[in-house]
Amino acid sequence: MTPIEPVTRGAVAQTAERPPLPVKMVIAGGFGVGKTTAVGSISEIEPLTTEAAITEVAAGVDDLTHTPRKTTTTVAMDFGCITIDPTLKLYLFGTPGQERFGFMWDDIVEGAVGGLVIVDTRRLDDCYAAVDYFEHREIPFAVALNAFDGTVEYDVDQVRWALDVSEHVPVVVFDARERGSVRDALLVVLELALARTQR
Repeated sequence: MTPIEPVTRGAVAQTAERPPLPVKMVIAGGFGVGKTTAVGSISEIEPLTTEAAITEVAAGVDDLTHTPRKTTTTVAMDFGCITIDPTLKLYLFGTPGQERFGFMWDDIVEGAVGGLVIVDTRRLDDCYAAVDYFEHREIPFAVALNAFDGTVEYDVDQVRWALDVSEHVPVVVFDARERGSVRDALLVVLELALARTQR
């Protein structure tokens, strides 16, 4: 046994006891695209949601054509978290999708390393505001096409062209109901953010 061995063991023990690094990530997109579902699918804690019933007045404002069974909507934010590995924990903040709640975005996004913009390909117009938000603030983000009923209306290349996002913005297909699928989409954003810090 060498004199260095106990020191090495102590260093390893100290590293193992260190809590994971907290990292903030935002999940954004239009009304009813699957933000709350995605947070709920991946969160290791009971997610915090701010769901309110859709009233007749709200139904007249929000387009329910493609979400006829939707009875609630996010009016502030969703919150959940997932430990990626012993060194890293993601804190997830889901934005409200309606334009009238846009004034909350700056507070929700502050300090985030990146964003995942969820898209319903049946109504691409709903995600333009989220894409523009991240582009103008130069926050790393990826676009995730939610496979409603297991399919998407347009493929990745068609959506990239329609959204006019640059080649460095990943566009992926995922299912907001499946934990592994949500994890993979979040890891894409995390890799973007890490690449940004290494430049």
